[in-house]
This record gives sequence, structure tokens and C-alpha cells, in this order.
Amino acid sequence: MPMTLRLDPDRLLPADPATREVARSLYASTAELPIVSPHGHVDPRLIFDDQPFPNPAELFIRYDHYVTRLMHAAGVELADLGIPAADGRPIAEPRQVWRIFCTHWGLYAGTASGYWLQHTFSTLFDIDEHPSAENADALYDRIQAALETPEFRPRALFARFGIEVLATTDDPLDDLAVHAALAADPTFTGRVVPTFRPDGYINPLAPGYAENVRALAAWGDYAVDDYAGYLRALEHRRRHFVEHGAVSADFGVPQPYTVDLGVERAAALYAEAVSGSISAADARELLGHMLLESARMSVDDGLVMTIHPGVFRNHSSSTFQAYGPDTGHDIPVAVEYVENLRPLLERYGNHADLHLVLFAIDETVYSREIAPLAGFYRSVYVGAPWWFIDAPDAVLRFRAAVTETAGFSRGSGFIDDTRAFLSIPARHDMSRRLDAAFLARLVVEGRIDRAAAEQIAGDLVVAQPTKVFKL
Repeated sequence: MPMTLRLDPDRLLPADPATREVARSLYASTAELPIVSPHGHVDPRLIFDDQPFPNPAELFIRYDHYVTRLMHAAGVELADLGIPAADGRPIAEPRQVWRIFCTHWGLYAGTASGYWLQHTFSTLFDIDEHPSAENADALYDRIQAALETPEFRPRALFARFGIEVLATTDDPLDDLAVHAALAADPTFTGRVVPTFRPDGYINPLAPGYAENVRALAAWGDYAVDDYAGYLRALEHRRRHFVEHGAVSADFGVPQPYTVDLGVERAAALYAEAVSGSISAADARELLGHMLLESARMSVDDGLVMTIHPGVFRNHSSSTFQAYGPDTGHDIPVAVEYVENLRPLLERYGNHADLHLVLFAIDETVYSREIAPLAGFYRSVYVGAPWWFIDAPDAVLRFRAAVTETAGFSRGSGFIDDTRAFLSIPARHDMSRRLDAAFLARLVVEGRIDRAAAEQIAGDLVVAQPTKVFKL
């Protein structure tokens, strides 16, 4: 018999009765506040097209590498999870993918993915039993029936979730026509904004770099090896994003390394990069220079600069060759901010027009580097726990690591950073509960008073991300 799935109303709140009572009150004060999501990866066409989600497997499994990676580790082939392979091998049908997932449901006990999925199943689909091999077909049919109703169209869910702002992540040459159409649509009252993501245009080692810079040169009508034209084109594309509502530019870099090469050296390395002859060491130098140039551009155009470093992309070569990127084998690595970011901070760290949000998957860097930097430099803010550490215990470790040094005012507010649209409410609810738990402990220990805790709890949800991301 399947086990009962029940959401504890006090989930994630402290076990101590006195602290839990305070946390309940703090959480209640934020539970119904709107969702501000200033960084994520939901495709804007999902909202624009407003088509029904096709089936439970597509919705919860196919595109969620949090989910697929654990089943792969347990021996399930990615093709059996509906992920197409380059060699054209057959992939499983959606119902069979769902059956495999339900059979392996026990893998997610204690994980953030399991927590979010339970929240989603219970609150959106009124599912009251854990998935299993026995109930897989019944759950599939139940979810499928709901997805075919108007209440489960993306725009209806956008409103139901209480999303005030949703940021997407977009290619610099995207014409942003979808964003423009959404902004002009009188039947859609939400706010969906693009984010400028230039990794494939500034990192010579990124897949597709040569094709990207050639396309940028064709758009800007300059010779592909013209460094000055390259910079102008990036600046013009950024302005195009600003004109379409963008508030930030996001950088996924191996390390937050910055360096000033000077114009002549940068131009020479850029010419080598576009010709394909640049060395790995010089590619690092050029990327470091372009990160510094991007900060200059942010000072000029006002786009918030967010840095997401420290990921070894596509660690499994065979999986990458067979299934492509974003299939569960990106692995965190250690990062260093103090020396790497110093050239940028020496020049722009206290500039009033720059907001610089620093993220990490390396937990050790929060208390040692990011919090102290944010506690001095006016431009620097502490990015919320991200990717492998946007999980309950890690979030509480994060709060303890940064608050005593940087306080609450130097944080970004919660960032869901998700492609999984239906998980957005679960992720934000998790964050609100954990902030309530952390603040409640400070209240009970006499470190802050209750009124201050209530103000901070609300600010972390709306005021802080609104300020940091200039919304």
C-alpha cells in the first residue's frame, strides 16, 4: 500500500516549542506575500503560448536534472527518462517514464527535490499518497486530467502562484519579441523580464563561441576580429535588453577572475579567440578582461551584475556526447573571490550605479569571502544559496555563515533559479519558512526583538530583491 503523503503545517520550523511558536507567527506574516523571482530559467514562451503542459513526465522529469541525475546514478538510462540521445536511440513513452520515476521515488527522501515535489503534488494536485509502482498509473491519470483544465494553463498558474516578477535568461541576440508581446498583451497582467546572459559571447572556451561572435559581428555590421566593434555590439545588445525591461546581466563563469589587459592586449587576444588559435591560459585572461568590461557596462547602463561561478560543466564526456548539456553531470568546484575580483572592486566596488550579486556553490566562501566583501563594498550583495545548496539545511547554514558579518540588508533575497515552473511556489515557501526559523531563534535568544524580526522577514521576501535588482 502506498504511504500517506501529508504536508506538516510546521515543516522546516524549529522543533523547540517556544522557538516554533515565534517562527509560526513570522512565517504567517510572509506566507501570502507575492513572489519576486529576479533570476530563473523558465522559457518565456511557456507564458506567452499559454498551452497546456503535455504530460506529467514532461512536466516533472524530462527537463529537471535534479530529478534525472539520481535515477541515472541508480542505473536508469537517460533515454528511459524521455531524454533524446544524439544517436537516435528510442526513448521511453511518457507514461513509462512516469512509472520509472514512481518506482524510484524513495531515492528522493531527504532531498530538496523530494521536498519540492511533495509540496507540489499535495498543494496543486491534492495527492495524498507517495508515488510508488502500484499507484503510478493512477497518479499519472490524475495529474494529466488536471493539466487539461484551464486552471492549469501557465498564465492561470502564474496568477495563482502570486508571481509579481519573473525573470528569464536569454541569449544576447534574442530579439525579445516574446517579451515585447507579453508586455503589450492587455490580457496578461504579470511582469516577465529578460536577463542578458553573454557567456557564449565572452568566454572563448564556451561551446559555440566562434559561431556566436560571428553572428554578433553580422548583426553589428563590423569585421568579426574588430575588438572595438565587438564591444560596441555588446553594449547595443545590452541596451536592447534594457529597453525590453531587463534588470540584470548574468555571468556563469568557471571562476570570478577579473583582469585589466588594456585595449591593445585585449584586442590581440580577441583576434586569436575568433580565429580559434587562443590558448586556454589566454582564454582565461580574455574572459577575465571581459568580466571587468561587463562591470563597466553595468555602471553605464544600470544592469545588475550577477556572477554564478564554480561549476565544472559536462563532467561526464560520454553523457555530454550522447545527451548534451544540462543532463545532470555539472559538478561544483571551489571558488576564490578575494583576489580574483579585486581588479573589478578596485575600480567599481564602491560605485553607486553598480549592483554586484555574488553567488557560490562552494559553501566555504560565504563566511570567508562573500560576506566580508558585501560588508564593505557598496556594490556587493550576497547571492542566495544556489543550485546544489538551495536546500533546507544548506540555507540555514548560509544564514548562519553570512548574517553576523553582513547582516540581512546585504543579501539578494531568495533566488529560485529554476526551469521547473511548478516548483516556484514550493521553493519560495521553503525559503520563507527557513528565514522564519532562523529569525525566530534570534528572537528567542534575545538577539533581535520580535518587531524587528517581522520587518526583516517581510523585507527578505519583497523589499530586498526589489532593491537589489532595481525592480
